[in-house]
Amino acid sequence: MEYRRLGASGLSVPLLSFGAATFGGSGEFFSAWGSTDVAEARRMVDLCLDAGVTLFDTADIYSNGNSETVLGEALKGRRDKALISTKATFRFGDDPNDVGSSRFHVLKTCEQALKRLQTDHIDIFQLHGFDALTPPEEVLSTLDQLVRDGKIRYVGVSNFSGWHLMKSLAVADRYGYPRYVANQTYYSLVGRDYEWELMPLGLDQGLGALVWSPLGWGRLTGKIRRGQPLPETSRLHKTAEQGPPVPDEHVYNVVDALDEIAKETGKSIPQIALNWLFHRPTVSSVIIGARNEQQLRDNLGATGWSLTPEQMTKLDAASETAKAYPYWHQKNFTERNPPPV
Repeated sequence: MEYRRLGASGLSVPLLSFGAATFGGSGEFFSAWGSTDVAEARRMVDLCLDAGVTLFDTADIYSNGNSETVLGEALKGRRDKALISTKATFRFGDDPNDVGSSRFHVLKTCEQALKRLQTDHIDIFQLHGFDALTPPEEVLSTLDQLVRDGKIRYVGVSNFSGWHLMKSLAVADRYGYPRYVANQTYYSLVGRDYEWELMPLGLDQGLGALVWSPLGWGRLTGKIRRGQPLPETSRLHKTAEQGPPVPDEHVYNVVDALDEIAKETGKSIPQIALNWLFHRPTVSSVIIGARNEQQLRDNLGATGWSLTPEQMTKLDAASETAKAYPYWHQKNFTERNPPPV
């Protein structure tokens, strides 16, 4: 397994990490991803650790906290062999303050996560979304306290816009608070908006991308093709409206290109889609999920080989979409505004 630095930090993370959102299986929206129990979770953790996948990602809202609980049980006795990443911000409880990135909520959710995970520290603690109602000074001073107390090691964000991130980084620099080094972001062959603003920001400010949903919210599994009905087992039946919108024709065009490369390489469509991400700037780790051992083993097969430059170009062309303003305009001024890729 290849290891990369997490942004500008000194922490090394595996190129592939494991997303534990499928652990637990309680609740509504996030339970649709899977219902892995402790026994099966231990087996998946075994496979991950054997393959060098040492980073495990979860969040408080996944299965109403049960994802963290199952992960904690699965890592019992081998916590020292793993890195744990978790997230908090979204509503988790009925109290008016059980939401957001206030000092009240961040301290409470961190303490609860530590108990569920059965650990004394969280390696990467991330804000799951941007809270426009809490001043960044309050947020970052709270994270600074948690770092100084040894309860978290590194801090990051997820689902922030570029200006959200830059405002927070400016506050961190002004007061000497910990800088965000991770940006857990959506990025895939059928969702390349990350490249417009967040990727250049990551390069400039030293944030490493932890990529979520690298298979385009289940669209790049190889089971969705032109002229075929959506498989009954696809989670898109339940979650498509909550995920990133993608026109069907765009998915089909990307899958057509993936099919061609699959014939050339003998690799599966998910393996090729994951391998494409390995070559993109700022990507520190790609988070894979799996409902069963077979899916996990297939995803692990994305490492140990590389797409050719010609194959990368083919995938780039098939997956390119029109940029929003001002990015389409900036593309015409590459003389003084070169693209990051």
